[in-house]
Order: sequence, then structure tokens, then C-alpha cells
Amino acid sequence: MVLSPKRIAHRKVQRGRIKGKATRGNTIDFGDIALIAIECSVLLTARHIEAARIALNRKINRKGKVWIRVFPDKPITKKPAETRMGKGKGVPEFWASVIKTGQVLFEIGGVDLVIAEKAMRLASSKLPIKTKIIHCSFID
Repeated sequence: MVLSPKRIAHRKVQRGRIKGKATRGNTIDFGDIALIAIECSVLLTARHIEAARIALNRKINRKGKVWIRVFPDKPITKKPAETRMGKGKGVPEFWASVIKTGQVLFEIGGVDLVIAEKAMRLASSKLPIKTKIIHCSFID
């Protein structure tokens, strides 16, 4: 099951510029360990997110809880191969999420930290961006 929005305001959106640091979604809010992006200017597709989610769940044997902190809400269009220029924008091909530096991608809670770290490393290998594993430090 690939993630996609139920309904959207506009069927086609402009590409925009992907740069800068994440100002929202850059803290661990739910779990004990998180996977954060350390590079931007890349679109994370729904297939990437799903592949990483499956890898995480299999590694932790479906124990604990996994939070997906990104959602693919940007439609990416493509024109057919060998098509002349003009005649409008292509049809939406897939959904993607804009990723900025420092954005939390996944969080895991309720699992042993060693297993959770191995799971995060495995999920990181499924993604096309450089990531870092961060532990939540509790302040009392």
C-alpha cells in the first residue's frame, strides 16, 4: 500500500526550490530513537517511505511502535518519452515528500535501543538521502 493523499487542492503543483533547514518536524516527539535527514534537495517518494517502513517493521518483529513523520503530498508529473515540447504539463506519475535538512523521518519506541538502531540503519539504506540516527535524551 503506497501512501497518497485522499484529496488535494490542486492536481498539479510547481516543483519549487528545495533548500534550507527544517524549522518544523525537527524534534523527537513520540519515540525513543529517530532517523533524521542530514541533506536536502531530494524528493522522498512514497515507494521509498514504504520500503523503509517495511524494513523497520520486519527488523523489530512488529514489536513496539513506528511513527512515520513524513507524508508524500506533492504530485510529481512526467511527460511521456519522445514527446515534443509544449502541449502542457504531464500527468501526475507519483507522490513525493519534500525533505529538508534536520527533518525527522521515522521514530521508534517501545523496543530495545540496540535492535532499534539496527532497524534504523537498515531503513536508512533504503532511502536515497544521507541520514543520521538520533537518541532521545530525557531531561528531568
